[in-house]
Amino acid sequence: MKAAIRRSQILQDLEDVGSVTVVHLASRFSVSPMTIRRDLLELERASLARRVHGGAVTGRGRSYEPPYMLRTAERVNVKARIGELAASLIAEGDSVALDAGSTCLAVAHGLRGRRNLTVVTPGLRIAEALVDEPEIRLIVAGGIVRPGEASLTGELARHTFGELSVDRLVLGVGGIDASFGFSEYNWDDVLVKQAMIRSAKEVVVVADARKFGQIAFARIAGLEVATTLVTDEEPAGDLLAALKSAGVNVVVANDPPEPDPRPSRPTNYQQESK
Repeated sequence: MKAAIRRSQILQDLEDVGSVTVVHLASRFSVSPMTIRRDLLELERASLARRVHGGAVTGRGRSYEPPYMLRTAERVNVKARIGELAASLIAEGDSVALDAGSTCLAVAHGLRGRRNLTVVTPGLRIAEALVDEPEIRLIVAGGIVRPGEASLTGELARHTFGELSVDRLVLGVGGIDASFGFSEYNWDDVLVKQAMIRSAKEVVVVADARKFGQIAFARIAGLEVATTLVTDEEPAGDLLAALKSAGVNVVVANDPPEPDPRPSRPTNYQQESK
């Protein structure tokens, strides 16, 4: 197993239970305790964990954004399903503002091969995914590049969306909370997202279920700005009630159906033609 994938799974354990032990992780991943200690050291250097005797505890705060390369290794299949479903909501002839981030990148992949679309994005990785699509008019917002994230921020990026009116915005978020609404880790990104929301007739939020009940550092907007939430699980409790009250349509990207192991029966036509 690659170190980045193993470390992302360790981070998931820290998010779920708050602490991990070297002995348990070494057994789980079939690696040496020394390898796990190196993993925990790297996570501590990135301020993702704090090492303690025999293991580590979570080191994340609300203002800490997990590195992009770690996020891309997390829940790849889930994000792909969300991306495909969100892309299916975009119609031929639409103008689309497509946010930066790993889930929005999955949406960009779902738009490949589509015709007669205009896509405006503050994400350099989004632009890279669509740059060779002959039937998509691609517009890249200017601005200051955030290293690692490859998102464009600053006054130029905000001004770009202030001068546009698009049919749909596909928006990525860091957290979704019943009271706090949609939130993100970085204030500069939030300012661009708010400008994108103002430019759009319809807002489609894409987020996996781990974002439910989470509050990141800065508030983007209340739940009512979203028309649709595309996710992998239906929210529950207070969050589901708040989304319904805000008029948000929740669309769940389910697992693909398992193939039927039974041999297919011939149709009447096939039987008659034999």
